[in-house]
This record gives sequence, structure tokens and C-alpha cells, in this order.
Amino acid sequence: MPDMAGDGLEWEKLIDGLRPLGEAMRRRVPERLRSNPQIMAESMRLLLSGVTRATNDALVGDRRHPMFVPELNIGQNIFQPNADTIYKACLIEKGGSYVIKGDRGTVRMVILAQMGPDTLRTGQHHPLLGQIDFDSLVLDANCHFELVISPVRPAGYTGDWRQLDPLCEKFMVRVVSCDWAVEREPRFGIARLDVDVAKGRPSTETLHHAFGEIPGIVGVCALAFPTHVEELREQGHLNTLKIFDVSQMSGLAGQFYYEGAYDLADDEALITEVKVPAKYRYWSIILTNALYETTDWYNNQASLNDKQGVVDSDGVFRTVISARDPGVHNWLDTSGYSSGAVQGRWFEASEKPMPSMKKVKLADVDQHLPADIKRVTLAERAIALRNRRLAAQMRIIW
Repeated sequence: MPDMAGDGLEWEKLIDGLRPLGEAMRRRVPERLRSNPQIMAESMRLLLSGVTRATNDALVGDRRHPMFVPELNIGQNIFQPNADTIYKACLIEKGGSYVIKGDRGTVRMVILAQMGPDTLRTGQHHPLLGQIDFDSLVLDANCHFELVISPVRPAGYTGDWRQLDPLCEKFMVRVVSCDWAVEREPRFGIARLDVDVAKGRPSTETLHHAFGEIPGIVGVCALAFPTHVEELREQGHLNTLKIFDVSQMSGLAGQFYYEGAYDLADDEALITEVKVPAKYRYWSIILTNALYETTDWYNNQASLNDKQGVVDSDGVFRTVISARDPGVHNWLDTSGYSSGAVQGRWFEASEKPMPSMKKVKLADVDQHLPADIKRVTLAERAIALRNRRLAAQMRIIW
């Protein structure tokens, strides 16, 4: 092949930048798991999720002309996304003035976070600079809103306005839905108020900078948490739960997390029990695999929220976590993963209870459950799973 150096097409440079991430992932996967070919194949999936996330910004990211792109979802299963949350983000310039307009929809929550240095680019976690709950905005009869975020309120503007933190470099919106097939997703867009010119043609330097960021972002996305479940195990939190503090990792104010590692044989089950708080805005429980990818919640009942789950007559929410269907409504399917993590969250709840957890033989599960617990037949489960798949795909993630 002729020497193409300097011709402007730096594909080989990009590939060379990505190449070392394979060995980095091999070293990052816990040593106990490296001899498992399936887990190593799944680690490649993590890398590809990172490539997908990084490519979004490389193709359309522009701080002067911001656009919300997918941050985490079923196809970008990085940083362990919540099954009920769709995450969208856009890069912004510090000190700019922005308007966000749209339709709030009817989902449970829409919350915009102001973020400082971007973890995807720095590899460092930071607390949020602030958050804006869309329920605090003025909505018209059609649930439409207009929000201006800027250093100072624009002269003469009397609508919804929030101050832009001087350190803010990125907005991230969390869209939380509990009744996936019923709640209507929001629609929204963002534009600059202080930049009126068209975007035009990106320069060669701009393109190379965007493409050059890809390997670093992929590394941060894919290598951040493959050791997390193993660390839980080493800390003694195997088949037990502990508080998980994410306040310094862009976690929302008002949200409380608990989690623990699980390890189950096919004939074993974990039963969780917790008294549901008298007041709450949202709660859920989800599973991950050993690499801390959220277990495929589209095609498996691997998560439950306060709408999907059933609270028993005594006010206790019980789940059965197992590889095989125990015939109860609140089953969390390990989906072929013998080990991983259990994580739950309470948002704006009057109490923050920690569930109990006990391991039992699957054949003995009924001995540990109330007689009136809601049960399902295999036929009912098949219908529920089909409806779950359909409902999850109705959500807007791209």
C-alpha cells in the first residue's frame, strides 16, 4: 500500500489507540474470572459499549452547538445503568447561555444534572454541581416547557430560569419510567442563546480532536467497574447487602443505594425482604453480572420497580433471586449468571431501609414466603415477559 501518512485519514491511528485496551481489559478482569472464556467475551462487550458511547460524541458532540446524545442504555451498558432510567447527555461550554424546550411527558421523573469535569474524559468522579427537577418547571396545558440555563437571567425574560454553575461542562438528563408501556417519554432539545451562527463544516483539527478522544473515553467507560463485584466479595458482602454511597460519583441528591454481591447455584435462591417506606417517589431493585453490567432487563425479569413489583399484605416487598422460576411474581431472574450484584435504590423516601437477605434451597423457597404471596404460572410468566420486551422497546433511547 502507498504511504498515506499525512493524508488526513487517521483510521490506523484510531485503531492503534484502541488496540492496547484489549490487554488492559485482560488485566482489569478479576484474576479469578480470567480463565472463563464466556466472561472474557463479555468483557469485549464492555469495550464495544464504550466505543458506542465515545462515537456519539465524536460524531455530533459540539460544545458551541450542543445536542443530547445517549449516555447509558441497553446498548451502552457502562457504569451499570438503572433499568428504569434513560440517560442523555450533552457537552456544553462553560459560561454559555442555553434554552431547553420540549414536552415533559408523563414519566415518573425527569431530572437534569449540571456536571463539572466530565468523568468520561478525566477518568475521575465528581459530585454533581446541581440538579433541576422538571416537576419544578411551569408546564402548559400540553405539558410543554421552556427552561433557560445561563450565568445570569436574560434581560426581560420572565420564564423558567436556572443559574448555570460556572464550572458546568456537561448536562445529563435522567428519564425515569416505571410503567414502561403506559408512561409517555419526554421530548426535548437544546440550543444556545449566545451563539446564532450555523455550525458549518467542522475543521480538520476539530475532527481529529474528536476522533482522538475515542480511545481514552472507551478506556474510562469499559475499565471503570469490572472489579466492583469482586471487591464486594472480598469485602465480605457476598449474599449480604451494604450501603453504596455514590454522592461523589454524580449520584442524585435524595437517592439512597444498597448493594451486595451474589453467588448462587442453580438449585439455590436468595430471598430479600424489606418494609416499604410510607412515602417515596421511586424505588427499584436490579441485578448485574460479575463485570457489573446491568443484566439484560429487556429480555429477562432482572429488575423490578414500585410499579412492577408487588408488596405483600404485610407491607413487605419480597423478591426471590434465582436461576429458575420459583413461580412467584417478584422473581429476579439471574438470566444465566451464577454471580453478580444486587442493587436497590430509594429516591426521596421517608425511610431508607436495608433489606434482609438469606440464601435457601430453591426447593424450600415456599417455606420462607407468606401464604398469600402473589404467584404466577409458566403461561402467565411467558405473557408477562413478552409484554415486558414490548414495553421496554417503546422507550426512546436513541
